[in-house]
Amino acid sequence: MLTIHDFHFDLPPELIAQNPTTERDASRLMVLDRSREQVDCRNFSDILECFLPGDLLVMNDTKVIPARLLGHKESGGKVEVLLVRRMGEEAEVWSCLIKASKSPKAGTRLLFDCDVEAVVEEGGVDGQRLVRFDAAGNFLDVVEQIGHIPLPPYIQRQDGQEDRERYQTVFARHAGAVAAPTAGLHFTESILEQLQAKGVELAQVTLHVGLGTFLPMRVEKLDQHRMHEEEYLVPEETARAIRKAKAEGRRVIALGTTTTRTLEHALDAKGQVVAGCGFSDLFIYPPHEFKVIDGLVTNFHLPESTLLMLVSAFAGREFVLSAYQRAIEERFRFFSYGDCMFIG
Repeated sequence: MLTIHDFHFDLPPELIAQNPTTERDASRLMVLDRSREQVDCRNFSDILECFLPGDLLVMNDTKVIPARLLGHKESGGKVEVLLVRRMGEEAEVWSCLIKASKSPKAGTRLLFDCDVEAVVEEGGVDGQRLVRFDAAGNFLDVVEQIGHIPLPPYIQRQDGQEDRERYQTVFARHAGAVAAPTAGLHFTESILEQLQAKGVELAQVTLHVGLGTFLPMRVEKLDQHRMHEEEYLVPEETARAIRKAKAEGRRVIALGTTTTRTLEHALDAKGQVVAGCGFSDLFIYPPHEFKVIDGLVTNFHLPESTLLMLVSAFAGREFVLSAYQRAIEERFRFFSYGDCMFIG
């Protein structure tokens, strides 16, 4: 049985990208050929050459919300709240992470800009707390005004106005994520149009990326780890397009690990992708048998992370780790604002 230590590598901290490239598509690209175990270093603009006419590219169209709210307790102490997941059907009750000098008790009132008020309630799991918000007008509209983009902890700076655009894909549609599906950050409208002109079909799913992206594994054995549930949606037209592509022998390419997990979760007893919505806690690690995807576009991930394990399940652990070592030697940029990888 593999352990978390089997996915360790030493990463020089200066290779962790702190800012996006000047242009979305100005990053570098590493191309991995699984069948030949070959690695090629390219520019992201070359990604058009990785696709074949008839390929189906599936993208995660979730939209990051500015989920970090800065305020204070009614008693005066500062508080930072990270919206994780909406829990209420009618009321704005959210599961949140709360950072304060002293953890607020149930009943504590919190105050934010734009006259937003909140009350900490009983309940919550995995260190999260339930918080009931009260705002004039649509709550998410107000959050857009007062919230901050929840940049990952390895980006050691405060979020800025640029992150409002760049920590968001150009095809983001459905608000609800607290982290971006970062492989999609490289794609421009022009590149998507060029892919379609080449005969590549585009389709969308939604998976609202949650805390699993931020939180490290706390167990050694992989089969003991449990992923956080994340809300997903597979539209009927996407499920139909995937079934058709598979039946015709065309490749299904997943744009990102979140798309991969959504597709590999949304299967019926016959292994066919079906439309639907719900919550997924699928953890993909070697020796997972992939039933849907034939290719993967992804960024470079944290050592010992669930995302690295997913990529290793798809392309082989030793091959992936050797490619990562090559990326370090070639000075590729890592993580959310870093460079990209195409695995075919």
